[in-house]
Amino acid sequence: MRAAVRIDIETCKGCGLCIPVCPPRVLEFSAEVNSKGYAYPVLQPGCTGCELCAKVCPDFCIDVFRARKAA
Repeated sequence: MRAAVRIDIETCKGCGLCIPVCPPRVLEFSAEVNSKGYAYPVLQPGCTGCELCAKVCPDFCIDVFRARKAA
């Protein structure tokens, strides 16, 4: 399944809840910080589109978009 993930890095408060919940372990903290001074998650290749990161995010910083299946 192909998925695209959008992370609003400026809204992120760096709680890190999304990182351990990711089954393929493709999220990690950035080396940089946002304008508020928080490290934010960065997506590496291998996302399955499971949406767990978006569901656990308390600040709604993550959106997951999945490709539609061909009929």
